[in-house]
Amino acid sequence: MIASRPLRRLLAAASTLAVLATQAGAFDTSARAAFVLDYTTGTVLMAKNADEALPPASMSKLMTLYMAFEAIHDGRLTLDERLPVSEHAMSYGGSTMFLNTQDRVRVEDLLRGIIVLSGNDACAVIAEALSPNGTEPGFAELMTRRAQQLGMTNSTFANASGWPAANHRMSMRDLTLLATRIIEDFPEFYPIFAEKQFAFDGRAPSNVNNRNPLLRLNIGADGLKTGHTAEAGYGLVGSAKQGERRVVFAMTGL
Repeated sequence: MIASRPLRRLLAAASTLAVLATQAGAFDTSARAAFVLDYTTGTVLMAKNADEALPPASMSKLMTLYMAFEAIHDGRLTLDERLPVSEHAMSYGGSTMFLNTQDRVRVEDLLRGIIVLSGNDACAVIAEALSPNGTEPGFAELMTRRAQQLGMTNSTFANASGWPAANHRMSMRDLTLLATRIIEDFPEFYPIFAEKQFAFDGRAPSNVNNRNPLLRLNIGADGLKTGHTAEAGYGLVGSAKQGERRVVFAMTGL
C-alpha cells in the first residue's frame, strides 16, 4: 500500500513515464534525472541528466543481483546453497530480511530477499560470499570493474546495497542498461522481479510486499527495483511490456 505523499508522487511519475512511453507521446518528468528506452526498437524516448552520476540508493542492488546471477550461471553459487550471515551483514538497518548470525540462508531466498524485500543484509551475505577477500568492500570493487566492462561508465560502488556512501554513484542511463542486461541475460530469473510478496520464514509480517508500485497497476509492469534515501530521494528502475513492445526506464530525485 502506498500511503505517504512522496510515494504517491513516485507512483504518479513512474506510471506516467511507463504509460506515455508505451503510447509514444510527448512527456516530461519532475525527476532530477531520468532515462526512458524503447527496449523493442532501441529508441531513446527521453533523457534528462541521464549521464549524471547520482546516489542510486537501493536501485544499485540490481548490480549485486546481476553478479549473483552470473555466479549461479558459472557454478560459483547454487540456488540451494546455504550462506552464513556475518556480524557485518546482520548489522545493517533500513530494509532487511531480519537475518542473524545463526542463519544459513539459501541463495534463492537471498535473491528474493533482495528483489522483493530490498534486503540490505541479504546483499551483504551475497557480497561476502562472492568477494575475493570475503568482505563487502572487496565485492564493491568487483562491482565497479564489472560495471565498466558492461559499458556502465558512470557507475562506481562502495557497497552491495546502495547504503549511502560518497563514492557510490550510478547514472540513469547506466541503470537502464543494467536493467536491459538482466532482462536479456537472465530470463530464468527475471520473473522474480514481478513477484508481489515474499514472506521469508514468517519473520516480518509487515515486510512482505514488493516495493515496486507499478506491479499493481495492470499496465504490463514486471520489474525492477525501487530506491530511497534522504540524499537520493525516491527513484525507480522500471519496465513494462504491452503486446510486443517493452519500455525500460530509470528515474531518481523525486
